[in-house]
Amino acid sequence: MVTTTRKVKCPGCGGESVYAASNPYRPFCSGPCKNHDFGAWASEQHRLPDDNPVDDFDIVGDLPPPPLPQ
Repeated sequence: MVTTTRKVKCPGCGGESVYAASNPYRPFCSGPCKNHDFGAWASEQHRLPDDNPVDDFDIVGDLPPPPLPQ
């Protein structure tokens, strides 16, 4: 039986990446590509679209200040 190494396109750089247990960064080709993608998620550069309209209570800055204690 001949096994072939599956290669995929790295989502980070677009280069070739080995998609196997021997690559701890799969589907990325390297640690820097994986970390760059993680940083983009952490800084919210990757977002899913939200079709729900924003209501007035979603924006905290528009709420009136709380009453002062007496």
